[in-house]
Amino acid sequence: MANSASSTSGITGRYASALFELALAEKKLGPVEKDLVRFDKLLSSSTDLQRLVTSPVFSADQQLDAVSAVLTKTKITGLVGNFVRTVASNGRLFAMSGMLSAFRAFLAEHKGEVTADVTVASALSAAQTKELKAALKSVVGKNVAINATVDPSLLGGMIVKVGSRQIDTSLRTKLSSLKLSLKEVS
Repeated sequence: MANSASSTSGITGRYASALFELALAEKKLGPVEKDLVRFDKLLSSSTDLQRLVTSPVFSADQQLDAVSAVLTKTKITGLVGNFVRTVASNGRLFAMSGMLSAFRAFLAEHKGEVTADVTVASALSAAQTKELKAALKSVVGKNVAINATVDPSLLGGMIVKVGSRQIDTSLRTKLSSLKLSLKEVS
C-alpha cells in the first residue's frame, strides 16, 4: 500500500511509510492517527516546539530529551511516542511535518480517499467543511479528506490543492490580479 505511485518519496515518505505499515500490521491505524493529530496540533501551536524541531542549534540528544518530556506530559505513547522519539534520536525532527502529511496521504489512500490541502482565511465551520467535501467529491469522484490550514493573509476565499490540481479563489490573488491589470492599463 505505502509503496504505491502516489506515495511521497525521500525521508518523509520512508518514515511515514514505516509508521503506516506498522500501524496497519498492529491494527492500530485509528489510535495512531488520533495521536498524530494531537502531536501535529502541539507542533503547530507552539513556537518553542517549532523552534526546537527546526533549529540546527539543538543536538539530536537535546531534541530527544525535550520531545520525550512533551510526549510524556501529553500522554502520547505507543507507536506514535516511539516514532517521534526515533525521529528525534535520528536527528530528523526537522522533517516531522512532512512525515505527518505523508502519513495522512497513506491513510487516505488506504481508506479510498484523496487528500485535499485547503488554505482558508479563517477556520471552516463543520457545515462549511461538509459542503466543501461534497463539492470536492463530485469533482474527483472519491471521498475527500480535508487538511485545512488557516492563513489570514488570504483575506477571503480559499486555495484548494488536490493532487496536482490547484484552485485559487483567494481574495489576495484576485486583488493582485486586479492590481496587475490596472498597471497594464496605466
